[in-house]
Amino acid sequence: MDPEAQVGDHYTHGTLFEAIADALASAGIDIATATVDQLAELDHFHGRGLSATEELLGRLEIAPSSHVLDVGCGIGGPARYVATRFSCRVTGIDLTEEFCTVAGRLNAIVGLGERIAIEVGSATDLPFADAVFDAVYSQNVSMNIADKDRFYGEMFRVMKPGGVAALAEIARGAGAEPDYPVPWSSDGRNSFLQAPDAARDALTRAGFEIRAWRDLTETVLAANKAQRAHIAEHGPPRLGPHILMGDGAREKMRNSARNIEQGRVRPIDIICRKPGGD
Repeated sequence: MDPEAQVGDHYTHGTLFEAIADALASAGIDIATATVDQLAELDHFHGRGLSATEELLGRLEIAPSSHVLDVGCGIGGPARYVATRFSCRVTGIDLTEEFCTVAGRLNAIVGLGERIAIEVGSATDLPFADAVFDAVYSQNVSMNIADKDRFYGEMFRVMKPGGVAALAEIARGAGAEPDYPVPWSSDGRNSFLQAPDAARDALTRAGFEIRAWRDLTETVLAANKAQRAHIAEHGPPRLGPHILMGDGAREKMRNSARNIEQGRVRPIDIICRKPGGD
């Protein structure tokens, strides 16, 4: 099996739409009438969920006329957030066919099927012409991509001059090798972490101007501590990205948190710009 097929297989749940419907029902929500806000508790597949999406994507320069690309869109939570907040068009692309199918169904349920397009495809071979998107973002995708130059280069290629990209990534820390399983890899296969400086260099090689760079370790540690306290008082949440991970989700999330605590990985986010434009 080729690496991209392995990545798709890792994320494939099998009965994901049904699992989401069941989880929502347990919280008193009928999936047929679910809203963007109700879905947001489970459809932002990255650390700190919707809060992280709001912090990162709120820094993009998006107008109602903008066409925005979501690279590694998952089941479409961030795309629905962007389309709703900015009243713009969004195209999402993901390797995992089941994610794309579920994203399309959820977009239709919340009335965003006309504003959001979802395609199955590779982040290192984007099926789009040059300079067609006003902004691009990617959240916790690069860990599964070996060829970072190609990954960043493709985003640069499809952006219009003057466009802004927002990236959230898990970078390699200075500590020991990460413990697995984690959300992006069960055993270390197809896990391609890079050091923060390597990410900076690769983005520069692609042609981007880096506008802002943040190490979010302390922010994530504080959020994880608050989440543990909430679980201790109220019990595990019914809704959350653990639904997308299926069996072994709790272990993956515990390892992910411990890897950050021990300096094995470092969460970062980056805002960069393609030169040119007005």
